[in-house]
Amino acid sequence: MHTLNIGILAHVDAGKTSLTERLLFDHGAIDRLGSVDGGDTRTDDGEIERQRGITIRSAVAAFTVGDTQINLIDTPGHSDFVAEVERALEVLDGAVLLLSAVEGVQAQTRVLMRTLRRLRLPTLVFVNKIDRAGARSAGLLADIRRRLTPYVAPLTDVTGIGTAGARVTARSPGDPQLAEALAELDPDVLAAVVDGPAPTPDNLRKVLAARTADGSFHPVFFGSALGGQGIAELVEGVTGLIPPAPTAAGAGPRGTVFAVRPAPGGERTAYLRLYDGEVTPRQRLTLLRREADGRTTEVSGRVNRLDVIGGRGTSLSAGNIAALTGLGGVRVGDRLGDPPRSNQTRAGGPPSDRAPQFAPPTLETLVRARRPEQAAPLRTALLTLADQDPLLHARPAAAGTTALLLYGEVQMEVLAATLAQDFGIEADFEPGRVRFLERPQGVGEASQEMPWHLGTRYWATIGLRVGPGPRGSGGVFTYETELGALPRAFHQAIEDTVHATMETGLSGATVTDYRVTLIRSGFCAPISTAADFRGLTPVVLRSALQRAGTRLYEPYHAFEAEVPLDALAPVTAQLASCGAEFTGTTGGSTVWMITGELPARRVREVELRLPGLTHGEGVWWSRPSGDRELR
Repeated sequence: MHTLNIGILAHVDAGKTSLTERLLFDHGAIDRLGSVDGGDTRTDDGEIERQRGITIRSAVAAFTVGDTQINLIDTPGHSDFVAEVERALEVLDGAVLLLSAVEGVQAQTRVLMRTLRRLRLPTLVFVNKIDRAGARSAGLLADIRRRLTPYVAPLTDVTGIGTAGARVTARSPGDPQLAEALAELDPDVLAAVVDGPAPTPDNLRKVLAARTADGSFHPVFFGSALGGQGIAELVEGVTGLIPPAPTAAGAGPRGTVFAVRPAPGGERTAYLRLYDGEVTPRQRLTLLRREADGRTTEVSGRVNRLDVIGGRGTSLSAGNIAALTGLGGVRVGDRLGDPPRSNQTRAGGPPSDRAPQFAPPTLETLVRARRPEQAAPLRTALLTLADQDPLLHARPAAAGTTALLLYGEVQMEVLAATLAQDFGIEADFEPGRVRFLERPQGVGEASQEMPWHLGTRYWATIGLRVGPGPRGSGGVFTYETELGALPRAFHQAIEDTVHATMETGLSGATVTDYRVTLIRSGFCAPISTAADFRGLTPVVLRSALQRAGTRLYEPYHAFEAEVPLDALAPVTAQLASCGAEFTGTTGGSTVWMITGELPARRVREVELRLPGLTHGEGVWWSRPSGDRELR
């Protein structure tokens, strides 16, 4: 038996959780269908998920088809929880991208398909809700080809679409429409279509499997998760067209933690996808973690309990997923074993281009407890939540508040509900604001000798050099002094304080992409303490940073605006007034597509103006795309 790890991705309300329930029920993994409205689904097990009827965290469930175990990873659809989708992408063998036959292609659908195509992840398209009034088939296929990818073809037909009597039938393996679609990608099929003889069904099946496996072609299936139509055909497509990732024989254990769930008493359950090797109960593991400032740290622990998803054996083998307990302090993104090699392909593990595909959050807010006596518990709760979520950055701020980085307002609402339900803390969130960054522009040095500085006695000598680091490197701390010149605790105090101090730069923004070097050090035994080094480090560091100088950077969004022809001029004028830089303008007699980049602080303004400028017909999509120096 082999395993396929399949992600279900879609825009919000497309029916991901309902499809998961149907697949589990039809294959005997659960004895009754859960309902999103009823709040009793298998994967949305959190209280807030059930109350809101949305998926917030990725969940895993398994079922078996013949000699294949399929691990389903149900991911959030709301764009505020795109970080959860990002974590799932790295551990998948393939994906099912859901569309609603009624709502059609949405902005989030396009974001997901663009990412799936960039990763060349095998992806099937499932058009859900064919039994709902207003459902479309031919028109929706045209939209998919125009707005998602031209390399698609339906493998099923639907009759009675838009009615309760909608039914699905499989198309012939020798379907001419499939041959024409594959001819755009495969020269042999093209030659057969143009010159003859026509490609045989067996040849088409082989080419379809190969092009689906390499992520260049996307078969389309119609169906209904609630009614069960088209589910058997979809499952046949998953097992027949998506190959399992091969494993390296005799290799050591190598895998990725893609989800962490807290449990009563503070214990954590980590979900580990294993690419190579084996993990057994009671085994001691060392996980590697890349910190936000670029450092790599280790987290070690012994596996107390190991539950393989699907219940296959007591040990975790390559290709499978297990829930592990006993790894204290584990976080999402921690890796077991060596990191991926730069020339590694998708097969056999996470390749180099499976790095995070979505930019980190750029919306910053301040959180304050409604009751002053809960200020300290609030900060502890937020730091605990941030420790479970590497893209939820939390840091102490002034007047008892905590600063958080988020993706959007819905995520803010969910956090408020989580604090109230799980921690008993009522909190207020200030309106979000765009987060700016500072980067050093030159090199600056500063030092202070013990024992006197500004009238305060620090029994420490510290000299620091600050300079710019490579873009994307975060923060790096190095030494020119001899490591044994200071006790280890003093070294650690300096390094930790450097990174903490860089959270607030000369203009108040977070400093990034810096390199700080300890160039001078000294202490006086037995008088000096770590507190002396923690107290003096910020003074020396800020002096060096002032001499180096910094520049302020603001985040940008890449955008696409689809507008009617008569709205092209006013929309481009509005974008230009907001500081947009255009990268393309294409279209025809009725619809035009405008692409470019825009300062993140102006995105909301454009979103609010677009409906009025386009008579409600404009479509807007944007995502973080890096930052630029503030002009």
